[in-house]
Formats: sequence, structure tokens, C-alpha cells
Amino acid sequence: MTPAPGPFHFWWRSYDTESPAGPEWHSIGVSGIQEREERLTGHHLLYGPAPAWADDLLRISRAVFLADKHAARSRSEDRWTRAFRLSVPVSDPDLWAPAASGPLPALLQTLTADVWDVSLRRMRAAPQQGAFPAGEDWRAREVALFSGGLDSLSWAATRAAVPGQGMLLLVTYAEKNVEDVQREAYAAVKELGKRSGRRLWQITAGQTSGGRDGTVVEHTSRPRGLLYTSTAVRFAAADGVATVQVPENGQIALNPPLSAARSAALSTRSVHPRTLHLLNKVIESVGGRVRVENPLAGHTKGDVCRAAIKACLPEASLERTLSCGASPRRLRGLPHVNCGTCYPCLIRRAGLLSAMDSDDTPYETAPWRPGLSDDRIRHWRALQGWLAREYSALDLIGDLPLPPGSRTGEWLSVVQRGRVELRALVESASGARDVA
Repeated sequence: MTPAPGPFHFWWRSYDTESPAGPEWHSIGVSGIQEREERLTGHHLLYGPAPAWADDLLRISRAVFLADKHAARSRSEDRWTRAFRLSVPVSDPDLWAPAASGPLPALLQTLTADVWDVSLRRMRAAPQQGAFPAGEDWRAREVALFSGGLDSLSWAATRAAVPGQGMLLLVTYAEKNVEDVQREAYAAVKELGKRSGRRLWQITAGQTSGGRDGTVVEHTSRPRGLLYTSTAVRFAAADGVATVQVPENGQIALNPPLSAARSAALSTRSVHPRTLHLLNKVIESVGGRVRVENPLAGHTKGDVCRAAIKACLPEASLERTLSCGASPRRLRGLPHVNCGTCYPCLIRRAGLLSAMDSDDTPYETAPWRPGLSDDRIRHWRALQGWLAREYSALDLIGDLPLPPGSRTGEWLSVVQRGRVELRALVESASGARDVA
């Protein structure tokens, strides 16, 4: 399937037989995503059925995710910004009308830098709800995303070490070729839970695109984080949990661009405070009682590592996590989990060095090694240029505005403390080159 040049029209078919409104509409649906909606809505470990709005939110997020993958940015006028028209069935279009005309398109534009016109039509048939256990013991008291990365591992370890808090539900999105990393991270958290007596459970959902709905043509994936978070929100709503924790250190959550060429959604904004604010506005507008928060917003990567060590997580467990934005194992089938040269890897290096004075992560390579291609060292060069410039509150809010009521000084402090960690990494690399 190759959609015509924008605007791109996508019609999500799900639990209805209604045909698209016209020939310009391209059908996408549940067969285009690995995890069937029926499995998520009928998961046997949920305490009770999720409210309809939570099912709707997950369906909208799936539709956005798949539409994004089926619309090539290279076909837009500036080779980035696209225009979408998206039609998705929901349980009550009138309930969703305020969200569809306000915070929902704003949320999607913040995530993807595209223009979204979202039409929400009435769903003709509802998904089947599964059977649920009656016992309170199965009911989660806390819900958090758990990717197997350093940040989510640190947060889960911190919470697992606290006894008497009820079940901690960790929602994992399956990552192809790094399943062993995710299993090992969960095993480390589970061990802490055994020591403290804290009950833990993990739900793994595969949200990979593909299938008979067409070949994926766009390899960026800015709305992927929304899909993961909406999955966790649905589980929290089913169990009556008021908050979903999305752990991401403040440096990466803000993700300030290292150069003008990386502004706005050219850098990922999945956990940016504006993104979470708009997502919470969407949920509030449909009467939802779940709030999405980032518990590590005030932490640098070094802070995250120190918190994990304080929770008695072995340093080796931190070094075996996945932080890479382009994992060589996942993308190229290589044995290494972290490439060592992308921006998330550089943040990781700086955090581990700050917390442990060392980093024995088996990276694929280091950007300061001689002989690397320009592509392999471009993040390193951009980072050094960024650290050489002053960074102020104007830079912070100039890239993407913070939500109303934000304390700009606190966010700026996170960036400035992170810059100190990154400068220490640059100095350490310089010393390593001198010794070599």
C-alpha cells in the first residue's frame, strides 16, 4: 500500500463493518499490529474490565502508530511534516468530541510535528471482555512502564525494595532481539521484591507494526511512546490505579536539541512534560481517572544510577541494560546491545561514570576511537558543540514550551546538572585518548 501524497487518509477498521468514507481512505486495523486487541482487553490478570474510554484511548493510539508507519515523511514537501486525516471508532463520539477538537490533535502534533485531523465515529460493536479473578490479591496498587532500560529498571528496583505496598505491575513492550535483556532486568527486580516481600507482576505486550495491512514505509516512530503509555493506562484503569509511572530521566525527557537541525519533534518527545500534560488533558476530558507521571523528571542519568545502587541493585545489572536508540542487536543482529555512540548511549555513559566512576557496559564501540565514520561520531561532535555553548531558560522553552504551571528553574537545573555529567565524560574520553 502506498498512500497518495498528503494529506494522508487512514480509516481504522475495528469491531465494525463500516466502509471507508471514500476512495482516498486507506484501511488499517488490528491485523497490522502484533498484539491483538482481544488479548489486551481480555487479559486474565486484570482485576476488572477497563472502562470504555481506556479501550478507546488504546485504539486511537494504535491507529496513530500504524498510520505514522504507513506514511513516508520523504513524500512531504519539507521531507518531514505530514498532514493526516484519521478516522477511528470509539464507544461514545460525543464524549470524545472535546478531546478530538483540542488536546488530542495538539498531543499528536507535539509528538510527531505533523498536522492531525482526527475524526471519531461510533463503534458498532464492542470488543469482548475476558474473565477476571475475583480476589483482591491480583489487584495492582502501582503501575509502571518497564522497558528493561536503565531508567525503568532503577525505578522498578526502588519500588520493589519498599515492602507492604501491594502488587507492583510492570508493563513491558516486547523488543525484538533484546528479550533476554528484558528478562534479566525483570529477574533483578524480582529478586529485590523477594527480599522485601513486595509482590510483582509483569505483563508483556508486543506492539510491533506489520502484517497484511501493508509494508511499513516510515522508519521513524515518534508516536510509539504514546502507544506504550496508553497500554499501561488501560491496565491501570482496569485495576483502579490512579497513576501510571513512565520513568525517564529529566535529560532525555526534555531531550534538548544539540543543534538547530534537531529541533522540535526531530528529537523524541515521548515523555516531554508538555506531552504528558496534553495526554492527561485528553484523559481528563473523557472522564478518566488515571494520571500519567514521570517520577524521574527531576533526575539526571547519574541520579538514576545512584538511586538504583541505593536500592541494592548490583552494578552489573545496570551495565547489562538497554539504553541505545539504535541497538545494533535489534537492528543489525550484532551481539552488542548498546552501540555506544548515539545520544542516549552518551547520556548513559555519563550517568554510569558519574555514579560508579566506571562503566563496563560492552558497547559496540566508542565515538572517540580513531577511524570511525562521520555518521558514527556525529552525536559526539554535536554534543561537544552543545556543551561549548551556554544554555539558558530561553533555550529550554524555545524548543518546546513547558506546560502551564511548570517551574522552569527546576527543569533548567536538571539540564545543567546533566551537562556537568556530560562534560566529565568528555574529559574522561580526552584522558583515555592521551593515554592511548
